[in-house]
Amino acid sequence: MNRYITFLFIGAPGSGKGTQGKVLGTVPRFFHCASGEVFRSLELRTPLGQKIIDYSSKGLLVPDDLIVELWRTKIQAQVLEGEFKPDIDALVLDGIPRNVNQAKLIEELIDVKQVFHLSCPKCEELIRRLRKRAIKDNRLDDANEEVIRKRLATYEEETKPVLKFYSGLVTNIDALQPPVKVLLDIIGVIWSTHDAVMAFNA
Repeated sequence: MNRYITFLFIGAPGSGKGTQGKVLGTVPRFFHCASGEVFRSLELRTPLGQKIIDYSSKGLLVPDDLIVELWRTKIQAQVLEGEFKPDIDALVLDGIPRNVNQAKLIEELIDVKQVFHLSCPKCEELIRRLRKRAIKDNRLDDANEEVIRKRLATYEEETKPVLKFYSGLVTNIDALQPPVKVLLDIIGVIWSTHDAVMAFNA
């Protein structure tokens, strides 16, 4: 199997990676896949679904290999359904890989062309955004500052090292800019990347 041409969005919770990935996914020849959507579509009656539920129901972290297998299964289903056409579409990912081990496991599946690091060094701004989002989505537990700070600490410890794994492919984007300017910066980089132009030509 040929590896999927892929663009990764990496950033702390509240940096806007999901928003930008979703918008880019509306552009023809780009297909957006968010890890949250993959988990929400989990089929509980399958053997894989049962394994994942077994871990989560016990309050245990789901092993990286199962998370990657779940993602692979979802993507393959979308290929079969014709939603994602890997011969002409570029894959846009956010939320995976969450750590370096996942990045290693997923390496055989994706051909990463660019990693967009949505940088937001102002912790208080991230907290403000996450609180606002939690209230908007009626997820009041996520509005708790202690919970938010724990999520930010987890990102720093587990996910941020992924940027080093993809050293040489990372472009830092100022996530404090207005969302439309962030999107323009991202598209500008993609357009100027020779290997990525195919995504616009089909």
